[in-house]
Amino acid sequence: MTRPDDPAAPTAAPERPAPAPGQSAPAPERPAEIAARATARRTPAGGRRGPADPVKSLLHRHRDLCERAVDPLEIAAGLEAHGLTDRTVARYRHRDVFALAEELYARVPPRVHRPAPGGPPAAPPGPDTGARAAWTVLALLPGAACLATAGALRATEGVLGDGARSLVTVVGALLACLALRACLGRGPLHAPGGAGRAGLCGCWLLSYAVYGEGLLDQVMTGGPDGPWSGTPAPLLGLAAAVAPAAWCAHLFTVRAHRELVGSRTLEEFGTGVRPLLLAAVALFLGALLPLLHLADPGLGGGGTTVAAVALGVLFFVARLLAAHGLPEPGTVALAAACAVEAAAPALVLSARLPGLEPLARPVNALVSAGGTGAVAAVACGGAALGLLLYASLALSRASAHTRARS
Repeated sequence: MTRPDDPAAPTAAPERPAPAPGQSAPAPERPAEIAARATARRTPAGGRRGPADPVKSLLHRHRDLCERAVDPLEIAAGLEAHGLTDRTVARYRHRDVFALAEELYARVPPRVHRPAPGGPPAAPPGPDTGARAAWTVLALLPGAACLATAGALRATEGVLGDGARSLVTVVGALLACLALRACLGRGPLHAPGGAGRAGLCGCWLLSYAVYGEGLLDQVMTGGPDGPWSGTPAPLLGLAAAVAPAAWCAHLFTVRAHRELVGSRTLEEFGTGVRPLLLAAVALFLGALLPLLHLADPGLGGGGTTVAAVALGVLFFVARLLAAHGLPEPGTVALAAACAVEAAAPALVLSARLPGLEPLARPVNALVSAGGTGAVAAVACGGAALGLLLYASLALSRASAHTRARS
């Protein structure tokens, strides 16, 4: 034991008076200082979180897109539609849009196609054979209606009068239009947002394909002098080609979706989908040419055949764009072809006025080179070529393939 006056004994802390009633006890000085320093040391470490998460901010801007998406490919297509490309995706610390879309899809699970709680997992969607058979049958109806009308007119030739035959023609045309409308209402040729005014332009082009050459021939020989004969063979061939067009569009959509699944960058997808578009157009041409020949074996070559082929390609590419949510370019191309076809007889008639004779020279040159069908060939061929070039760019973007596969 030590004595209080021993120098080695520890000095006891001086006693502090007890706080008076109503006064708070003073905090101990040393522990408070230690705690304050510890807090001061932890605060900068916790507050130094670096820059904000760029993917999180992008997720907040496109949360609806991410929640509605069925797979990361739909998110990638939506981001591309909003202007995000592989070159600008580096700010989000990813190598391409597809990698960024996969992270967004992982952060926000989709709200649709979720399996029921406690139930078996949902099976991956397979090919709907019943739906394919349904739209295939509908695609065959326009050609069947036109073929039945042509058969009825040939069978009643010399038996019915002109009025009755005209009635048969009108009824057949009405049935063909209803069948075509039903075909375009579903399947791979269905346009979700509508086709705008393309229907009106299509009716003009089909009417010109039947009666345009006869009208132009009469106008150039001093007429028109009266009713002119029509050539229904191109209309019959085009109506029969609706079914091959539907299958070509379906194959292009399916193959493009597979290309989208296997691609890792937008440039890679665009490079792979352009040959698919050209292959679909070539496949449609391979089906259209025999059908036109079967409709009229004497159609031969020349401007009439080229005009019918160009019109078929124009219709196919325009409808393919509309089926992928891009109806405006097709409408513009169809309207341009209508304007050229309408301008040909108008220029010939205007050249009859004094001093306006040079207006008919372009039409005369075309007719001299390829016959009366050369006007429609130039009109539809130029429009089809321009629309095909546009489609090779527009359909090579991932945002054009977000529609559900047929």
